[in-house]
Amino acid sequence: MRAYHVTVDHLFSKPPERIFAYLAEHENLADLFGAKVTRLKDGDDGHRNGVGSVRKLQIGPGPPFEETVTEFDPPSRIVYRITKGGPLRGHVGIMTFAPEGTGTRLHYDIRLASPVPGLAAIVRASLTRSVNKSLPKVDRDA
Repeated sequence: MRAYHVTVDHLFSKPPERIFAYLAEHENLADLFGAKVTRLKDGDDGHRNGVGSVRKLQIGPGPPFEETVTEFDPPSRIVYRITKGGPLRGHVGIMTFAPEGTGTRLHYDIRLASPVPGLAAIVRASLTRSVNKSLPKVDRDA
């Protein structure tokens, strides 16, 4: 099973604290992923969106799946994994936020694979398009 990566580097005009806070909110990820996002559980580490927080994603008519936050280090890093459902395997998303000038450099890497031939490549193309299209809105709304 071949792994694919969605890799995005983007410079925001706002500081890391603002961009991190916006992207940490599960509900704000709907546009980014092109999905309906529902919060299922708050974090276990004292942060609403922190370690142990869980969201359900529904993309079109596909089966829903859940993602769980596994690392939460404000305002520099968020890591999450698919923990239930869906046809993707070994999925992990890593968002790294770094100050750059008066703004924020986001490095976002999403690893995905699927036992269904060709599915991971299709998801990678769709996700890359959706994430890149929605980043200007993140900068505006954060």
